[in-house]
Amino acid sequence: MTLATGVGSLPGTDPAEAVRVVVGELPDLPHLPELPDRGPTASMTGRALGLVAELGADLQPAGWRLTGGSAGGDQRRARSLLAQDLDMLEEALQDYTGHLKVQVTGPWTLAATVERPRGDKILADHGARRDLAQALAEGVRVHVADVRRRVPGAGRLLLQVDEPALGAVLAARVPTASGFGRHRSVDKPEVSDQLGWVLAAASESGAEPWVHSCAPGTPLDLLRGAGARGLFVDLAVLSDADHDHLGEALDAGDGVALGVVPSVQPDGGPDAAQNDRALTDRVLGWLDQLGLDPEVVGQRLLVTPSCGLAGASPAWARRAMELCREVARHLS
Repeated sequence: MTLATGVGSLPGTDPAEAVRVVVGELPDLPHLPELPDRGPTASMTGRALGLVAELGADLQPAGWRLTGGSAGGDQRRARSLLAQDLDMLEEALQDYTGHLKVQVTGPWTLAATVERPRGDKILADHGARRDLAQALAEGVRVHVADVRRRVPGAGRLLLQVDEPALGAVLAARVPTASGFGRHRSVDKPEVSDQLGWVLAAASESGAEPWVHSCAPGTPLDLLRGAGARGLFVDLAVLSDADHDHLGEALDAGDGVALGVVPSVQPDGGPDAAQNDRALTDRVLGWLDQLGLDPEVVGQRLLVTPSCGLAGASPAWARRAMELCREVARHLS
């Protein structure tokens, strides 16, 4: 049975309503919504820094920065918002049994976006990025244990590690603080090792580690080599090599979350050129290209929006989840 889920972010500022929508539209694999409209303490970066107990951080005009000391008020606010969101999810999933997904920003996207106490990105400092990855791995252990305590009926728990900046890190495309230069690329073995710490922490805590990036140029083979049990991708940006790697993943028993529903409303209205049958045919064509049978792939294949829905209207966000569910039903 093919399942439908979301990538993570939704529009709006009401966590209770967001949870109700997700549980209602994606009942077979609900996820913890992220609501970045509430501000940077609810963004993917802020939420991840809220999990990192060993490293203090606060907000500066340029964004998040490590403090070198205890947690600042902004970091404590990020932790509080995450706890509130988990409270809402726990209440909505009382007596629930089934699958569940939560998300966390990965170490390399954090290293490319968070600054050191002295300025410039963590990415510029070998020791700082190692410390960040280790602290994030420990935060993931605590987070997974908390989710399992809150929703004990979630037999299959997926942890989605978001790495939209990973391709830029490897290709030396991350700008320096001045904006006039670019940070040096990081060697693939280091990238794989430190991402692997976070994925291993998830696996050892009882969650399936998946990695998400809807950016072109993400090395899918590296993600699997680091320990990813599943890959979240946008079908529209995949290269020929990406298709091969995804086929190999499904053949090996790993998962693929295929982003096929637009993350913002297409021109012409909610149903313009986007109906469940057309989207289903697109997925079937992709599987046929890889020589895979949808019945054989089963729950290793997930149907999702192409990326997060934070930029969508509330109406389209709900419709996008509905389309994912309908496509998954047709494939099943």
